[in-house]
Amino acid sequence: MKVLLEIKDSKAEFVLELLNSLFFVKAKPVNETKQQILDDLKEAVHNVNLAKQGKIKLKSARQLFDEL
Repeated sequence: MKVLLEIKDSKAEFVLELLNSLFFVKAKPVNETKQQILDDLKEAVHNVNLAKQGKIKLKSARQLFDEL
C-alpha cells in the first residue's frame, strides 16, 4: 500500500529517517512537481468520468484552441 503524507519541512528529515528505520517501510520524498502532475491527472480522470456519466459537458478541441 502507498500512503502520501504531508509533513512540515522542519520535521521531514526526522520523519523520513524514522520511517526508513522500519524494515517494512520504503520511504522517499515526493517531488512537488510530480505531486502536482499526479493531482492534475486525478482531476482530469475524475472530469472524464463525470462527462461519461453526463454530469458535465467537456469543451471541444475547437473551444480549447480558440482560448489560446
